[in-house]
Amino acid sequence: MAVNCSNCHTSLQLPSEAQSIRCPICHANNPIDIADPALCLPPPSSSFSSSSSSDHHNHDYPHAPPAMAPSPYNHAPLGPPPSVHGRKRAVICGISYKNSRRELKGCINDAKYMKYLLVKRFNFPESSILMLTEEEDDPCRHPTKSNIRMAMCWLVQGCQAGDSLVFHYSGHGSQQRNYTGDEIDGYDETLCPVDYETQGMIVDDEINATIVRPLPLGVKLHAIIDACHSGTVLDLPFLCRMDGGGSYTWEDHRPRSGMWKGTNGGEVISFSSCDDSQTSADSLDLSRITSSGAMTYSFIQAIERGTGTTYGAMLNAMRSTIHKRDDNQGGGGIVSSVLTMLLPGGNGGGLKQEPQLTANEIFNVYSKPFSL
Repeated sequence: MAVNCSNCHTSLQLPSEAQSIRCPICHANNPIDIADPALCLPPPSSSFSSSSSSDHHNHDYPHAPPAMAPSPYNHAPLGPPPSVHGRKRAVICGISYKNSRRELKGCINDAKYMKYLLVKRFNFPESSILMLTEEEDDPCRHPTKSNIRMAMCWLVQGCQAGDSLVFHYSGHGSQQRNYTGDEIDGYDETLCPVDYETQGMIVDDEINATIVRPLPLGVKLHAIIDACHSGTVLDLPFLCRMDGGGSYTWEDHRPRSGMWKGTNGGEVISFSSCDDSQTSADSLDLSRITSSGAMTYSFIQAIERGTGTTYGAMLNAMRSTIHKRDDNQGGGGIVSSVLTMLLPGGNGGGLKQEPQLTANEIFNVYSKPFSL
């Protein structure tokens, strides 16, 4: 049975025979009166109306995306969206897999640093940031498969023109064989929730269907994915293939089947830790004080040092940090306390990962200003 939260109106799936349910968003406890028709959700709302992008961005796409079909993932909540605190919203997920053989040391740190960055640098209200880590007291905010799915639905539900959304993930990523022919390399990319060994991974097709395809015109989503094999984990149509000198071309990753992987008029840009065939680092290689993901560290550093003014500059700066382990300390800045905890050190070596940029439309990466 589906019901609305009495406080924030988030749609909730009520377990059979349950007499109350706690909302994972606002924490309100909702006693259930089955006889009260006001608690029952209305039929699924109609899909976002189709909107065309500007002509010079169509690149052989239809002038408008196809009509949105219902999500094949039945966990997606139905009914009215949750209340929104302002025009900016973020989901931040950091998973340590503590006490397991695949434990990571820096991912929860990454989540904390990213939240600080969004609040202090980009003016995201703390009340509009949903944190999922094993350190959260509320079990509804642990990074389980179910909770990550619900968080992704919350992120985009009810969004409208002018909204800026962020999805940050730091944890394990993997691949699994694709049998539909939609992947150039023959593999789907995946994210690994804390309970992935029993509940399974979250596949790129689902991520695309949940947070990419529904976005209406005027909404912008940035994804920052610090995980192995994450180059195309949002299944976006275009990948910016950049060489060591900064020259780039856009690779067309649209499925040969013709399946739509773009948005409903919105804009999605994803920074990922490495190419689909690469792994990414979680270590002290870039910081001698505390563990962090190399990609999250380099992303924050590019913003703090002012070198990430455009998307091309961001990508180059991140790669430079990872390759060279630049030991020049950034000067001041509003998030300098983050970098104080992540002071770079050492020279030489370099980590064998190449941050990647993917998008739903191609653009000039050196002229488009970067902003969240």
